[in-house]
Amino acid sequence: MATMDSLIGLVNKIQRACTVLGDHGGADGFSLPTLWEALPSVAVVGGQSSGKSSVLESIVGRDFLPRGSGIVTRRPLVLQLHKTENGQQEYAEFLHLPKRRFTDFALVRKEIQDETDRITGKTKQISPVPIHLSIYSPNVVNLTLIDLPGLTKVAVEGQPESIVQEIENMVRSYVEKPNSIILAISPANQDIATSDAIKLAREVDPTGDRTFGVLTKLDLMDKGTNALDVLEGRAYKLQHPWVGIVNRSQADINRNVDMIVARRKEREYFASSPDYSHLSSKMGSEYLAKLLSKHLEAVIRAQIPSITSLINKTIDELESEMNHLGRPIAGDAGAQLYLILELCRAFDKIFKEHLDGGRPGGDRIYGVFDNQLPTALRKLPFDRHLSLHNVRKVVSEADGYQPHLIAPEQGYRRLIESSLNYFRGPAEASVDAVHYVLKELVRKSIAETQELRRFPTLQTELAAASYHSLEKFREESRKTTVRLVDMEASYLTVEFFRKLPQEVEKAGPDARGSTPANSANNSAPTMDRYSESHFRRIASNVSSYIGMVAETLKNTIPKAVVHCQVREAKRSLLNHFYAQVGRKEAKQLAQMLDEDPALMERRQQCARRLELYKSARDDIDAVSWAR
Repeated sequence: MATMDSLIGLVNKIQRACTVLGDHGGADGFSLPTLWEALPSVAVVGGQSSGKSSVLESIVGRDFLPRGSGIVTRRPLVLQLHKTENGQQEYAEFLHLPKRRFTDFALVRKEIQDETDRITGKTKQISPVPIHLSIYSPNVVNLTLIDLPGLTKVAVEGQPESIVQEIENMVRSYVEKPNSIILAISPANQDIATSDAIKLAREVDPTGDRTFGVLTKLDLMDKGTNALDVLEGRAYKLQHPWVGIVNRSQADINRNVDMIVARRKEREYFASSPDYSHLSSKMGSEYLAKLLSKHLEAVIRAQIPSITSLINKTIDELESEMNHLGRPIAGDAGAQLYLILELCRAFDKIFKEHLDGGRPGGDRIYGVFDNQLPTALRKLPFDRHLSLHNVRKVVSEADGYQPHLIAPEQGYRRLIESSLNYFRGPAEASVDAVHYVLKELVRKSIAETQELRRFPTLQTELAAASYHSLEKFREESRKTTVRLVDMEASYLTVEFFRKLPQEVEKAGPDARGSTPANSANNSAPTMDRYSESHFRRIASNVSSYIGMVAETLKNTIPKAVVHCQVREAKRSLLNHFYAQVGRKEAKQLAQMLDEDPALMERRQQCARRLELYKSARDDIDAVSWAR
């Protein structure tokens, strides 16, 4: 089987890599939980001045934590212990100072204080932003410990009233996690019933499966009293044994008594104590470290299947993300040109899907023909143009000095030709409306082409080239539709007028009700040709003809627009762009494939995470199957 140190050391290694990459419990853009959250760690919980710092220093065997009265730990400290070979020098590294090794642990204490002040200022405020510290030493066991601010009941001067709840919420956010092992620190010289750490641990871990109880300050209890009821599990029972700790006295701290000496004095205390000598083999900071390490190893071993499953799921998601972001770009011109053409084809495919109905948007073109064009035709001012006054004016002017005899042909032609000019507006408006729809579909298609997102320069050039082509198509479509209108004005449909009732002047009593000799009635036909009913008939006939033309144009304008704009956009939108790209040099192609810096950074982060998770999977498989 894999050794305890190899398993826990592996977890420490993975956790360290996670913190370097930012995968340490914070939101990183991926939907799955981070690997850091899946790995167990030990959260150290206790009230202020309960001896938390002394316990941690005893486990590490070094004096490195800030000390003082009141709240000293004001940011979480993620402490990773890495066991090294005997004889190797001890040193510490901070995540925020990755290239600096600390061999003087007094400087470690100062850096913790300075880094705390950097976020919180020189106040008594707290911050949830953790400090990450790794210690490499032959005198430690592989562990990850999280030192949390001490729980308190009242705010002191310089602190807001809300700080009591803020600290509890911060501590609770760590100990609530099912993979968190709770190290509940309580001073032996206080009633266990008043322990803040035990109270919180009982709320988040009512069965006590994740809680280890630690009693500090056993040597400071009143003479004649002891803590056997707690240590032997009678006062408050946990699933794991209680461990007693004897910390250095303030006098020892002031004299800078070595931690190794302090550990020896602690062993001597328990061995010689009449109250605790029978428990001496299960007391002290060294035993606590080994107990936590052994339990951590068991937890890790039990969680290997779920951790491996999480890693595999995350690898799948990261690989999908890498495919989405795209692989790094090749350096040679041929590969770059091929990539550009592939991206153009992906865009063109989506653009055609919009037009053909696979994606929304193309239906707006049909809306132009089905709603906008008919509405525009109905709103043309033919009522005003074919008013009695205007018809009389146009017909009279067309007759010149000689009045027309039967049908005012020139008047008809002028009325029809001037009426047909009104159709230019709706025809051109239809062309413009379809043009704007196509431009919008180009914009949407570029935005929806996932592969293009990483190349903002290519997006811009592709849009410009597409708009240039659409402008050419619009100009051709405008010429064609206007030509359709002009064609209607160039040759009138004669059959339409042949079917109209002819104004035939009939002589005789059947026609006029009197004889032709009647001089008064001889002028009646002339008068009838200039009567209101005469001009109304002309207006009605012209209106009927214009209506027939409108129906024709309502069908032919869409055909022309689709032929000149929509079909050409589907068939040759990027032809001009392809010709331009084919003439570009390698440097110009590289400029077109200038990626969005944010996406480049995203890909690099994704690649690093993918490498981490694959390495973690391989390492876990190797260690868990080792014999």
